[in-house]
Amino acid sequence: MPIMKAQSKVLSAEGIPLRRKKKKQWSLLWLTLPFMIVILLVNYVPLAGWILSVFDYRAGRSLLQCDFVGFKYFRMIFTDRNIPQVISNTLIFSAIWFVISWMPMVFAILLNEIQRSRFRKFAQTMTTLPNFIGWVIIYSIAFALFSTDGVLNLLIHQLGGPEAATNALADSRSVYWVQTAIAQWKGLGWASIIYIAAISGIDQEQYEAALIDGAGRFKCAWHITIPSILPTYVVLLLLDIANILNTGYEQYFLFKNAITASKIEVLDLYVYRMGLQLADYSYATAVGITKSAISILMLFTANFIAKRIRGSSII
Repeated sequence: MPIMKAQSKVLSAEGIPLRRKKKKQWSLLWLTLPFMIVILLVNYVPLAGWILSVFDYRAGRSLLQCDFVGFKYFRMIFTDRNIPQVISNTLIFSAIWFVISWMPMVFAILLNEIQRSRFRKFAQTMTTLPNFIGWVIIYSIAFALFSTDGVLNLLIHQLGGPEAATNALADSRSVYWVQTAIAQWKGLGWASIIYIAAISGIDQEQYEAALIDGAGRFKCAWHITIPSILPTYVVLLLLDIANILNTGYEQYFLFKNAITASKIEVLDLYVYRMGLQLADYSYATAVGITKSAISILMLFTANFIAKRIRGSSII
């Protein structure tokens, strides 16, 4: 009995009885249950639809009424003439994104260097706000600014520029850079939040010691801030490798037109077009499964690289 009483009074490192601490942890776990159910319903239950890839499915019919075709639609991927161009567009957008992947980190450093807290908070708020604006609204804004009759062309004409109007949204030569710039404007502030959090965790005594030694703000950023948040950048970069084929489709669906169609159609948009617009559900499902399988393979490859470089894995 004394032993039992002694065990019931065992305290945790925070001085809280272990039984009470475990009860609190279970309460927090139950609070996450609704969100776990939503994730299950949204991300995992739809995977049952993958079965369509092995049937010649037609809308309105039961699977029992459809012919079983095995891996027919998976083999069609290798003979589809559109796939090389679609994959090329996807990889080009992803490559450009990787080239400028340092921008959120640099932007976070610049925000951190602003001395006036009010202006820093204002700048952070204004750059984060576009992330919460829908792509439909962003397309409307871009069309009002850059179309042939847009504000930019009218302003250039009034300032004595060339009369021939240009449409940046209908230029196949610059479509990759224009779409990347729009996406970067939308997500730059939001992507920098994690770096701002990493900067706030840096020991301030390092800056104080550097200032005493005569280092300026640039040297402090170069020798303290960047090395401290570089591991965060590497982890996020490696995780992005798994999403190299997942560029999304909303932006490209809205900005697609007859001139830029051949260069703006990425893999996600192609799956959307084949499945929902052309009603080729089985083939679209097969393409989606292949894309997911490649993404998972690249995730494990990135994890292997991270383990070799950093000595620890990311998953």
